[in-house]
Amino acid sequence: MRLLLFLFVLILLSACSSAVRFSTVNMPQNQSAQQGASTKPEQPGTVLRGKASYYGDEFHGRKTANGEIYDRSKISAAHKTLPFGTIVRVRNLNNNKEIIVRINDRGPFVAGRVIDLSYAAARELDMLRDGVVDVEVTVLE
Repeated sequence: MRLLLFLFVLILLSACSSAVRFSTVNMPQNQSAQQGASTKPEQPGTVLRGKASYYGDEFHGRKTANGEIYDRSKISAAHKTLPFGTIVRVRNLNNNKEIIVRINDRGPFVAGRVIDLSYAAARELDMLRDGVVDVEVTVLE
């Protein structure tokens, strides 16, 4: 009887230890590599072109990839590979408005998009109505 009880407890403990799993649902492939700094950081003066989007309200108050808390009223941005703290100038190609932002998060994970902006940054670029606009991103430092 003790042997059966011992085996039952052993099976129960082994099942519990393997039950903890990290979900990768809705996570892009190689996200762990994308969360760190790029292995080949872009040099100052590098120009990237593509589409910009901005964070929705559901991210307000959540942690960014570098550990900061996202505040929709502050100027910040996400990029897939630029090191955290990189300063870039973003120019809306539809109206030539520009803003300088600091990279503190990873993303966007949508094909063709080069940067995700905070709500405040998107407002400065006058892109709230459009949601997604063509931009030119210049690495400053």
